Amino acid sequence: MIGKTFFGALAVAVLVASASLTAVAQVGELRCHVWMQQADGQKVPLADAQVDVFRTDMAAKYNTKTNKKGEFVFAGLPFIGTFTIAASHPTAAPNFLPGVKAGRELPCDLTLTPGNGKRLTFEEIKGAGGGSPTPPAGSDASASKPSEADKAKIEELKKKNAEIEAGNKKITEANEIIARTFKAGNEALQAGSAASRAGNSDEAIARYTAAVTQYDEGLAADPDQPAILTNKAVALKGRGVERFNAAVRSKTLDDAGRTAAIQTAKDDFKAAADTSAKAVTMIKAQPVPTEAADVQRYNGNKYAALLTQAESMRLYVSKGDPTQADAGLAAYKDYIAVETDPAKKAKAQLDMAQMLLDSGAADKALTEFKTILATTPDSPEANLGAGLAVYATGDKAKFQEAANYLQKFVEVAPDTNPMKADAKAILTELKNTENVTPKKTTRPPRRKP
Repeated sequence: MIGKTFFGALAVAVLVASASLTAVAQVGELRCHVWMQQADGQKVPLADAQVDVFRTDMAAKYNTKTNKKGEFVFAGLPFIGTFTIAASHPTAAPNFLPGVKAGRELPCDLTLTPGNGKRLTFEEIKGAGGGSPTPPAGSDASASKPSEADKAKIEELKKKNAEIEAGNKKITEANEIIARTFKAGNEALQAGSAASRAGNSDEAIARYTAAVTQYDEGLAADPDQPAILTNKAVALKGRGVERFNAAVRSKTLDDAGRTAAIQTAKDDFKAAADTSAKAVTMIKAQPVPTEAADVQRYNGNKYAALLTQAESMRLYVSKGDPTQADAGLAAYKDYIAVETDPAKKAKAQLDMAQMLLDSGAADKALTEFKTILATTPDSPEANLGAGLAVYATGDKAKFQEAANYLQKFVEVAPDTNPMKADAKAILTELKNTENVTPKKTTRPPRRKP
């Protein structure tokens, strides 16, 4: 009795399960692959092909497109229906596959050939024999040959694709070169800086030269790289400084040799100025990004380029070409505008004023030194610079002003300042030859502890 009840319950369960399977099986999945047959006979997946599925036993139509692999799938087509699959593409002649059933898990492939891009209607498919479950053999909507215009269009598309592939390959190769040379250049640049700090001038020059070589290779692959241009300018500037100092210190060079060596350093300063200016121009032409990470990178590159340009112009103007003083002044103004560190900003203002003084632009230098003194009246460097700028004019009517600035410098500068003795000598000369005595500065009394 227990056994009959058990098997009876099992039978009911099986019947219910079978009924459920029958209900699910009313719809099925249809998968298919669309190919493009090339001129060499090879077949490649055809992406973005238009797919039209027509039900031939009743009026129904389904549409989709192939993916990047040339595949498409319909997950819910009626299991009992018979379908004709038509495929088309702007570069191909259409084709169709009749007598297809859903849910059979049978291979479904449809091959197109180059053509005019026509999309078939169901009436055209029926006219070609594809409207019945078993169409006549040989029925194929792609049988029509492509026209000469179609062939030309296809060739043009092939040409464009080849150009795109070649361009992508070039970009990939350029990116690899840029990444490699930027890394190698930076390593050489750091090694040059370390050698310079250690006092090894020959090693520093060799390392800076290696850095320039690496950066040049990267720029040959893609010249529109402001970060590489900036770092190349840093390497050129560093090499120029080492060459200049080595020529000045040399005890073996004669006058002609020293002049030639100094000129080589000046050439480096000019190259650094030109290269950094190109980087700044390139960055200024770029649209300012909006993403936080991109903004940070953009601002970092801009800051580095402006700083490098200012420093390069200072060396070029002071040691190479004083007629470029205005360009140097503009470069410093640009850099100071983005500098947020007060100490670095103050140093840049002094360097800018000193550059103008070194170039012989005494009036412009005095203006900048006075700007500094307006906020830091006890600045030794600014008082010295202002005094020398006024003295350099040769205007005796202004010698009193020059003496006042120089006297203030002597008072506030530490005894270790190497210019203190020179300032005292100028004051002595002004007193003896021009009868100019500096006015005493008024200093606030010291507070008692």
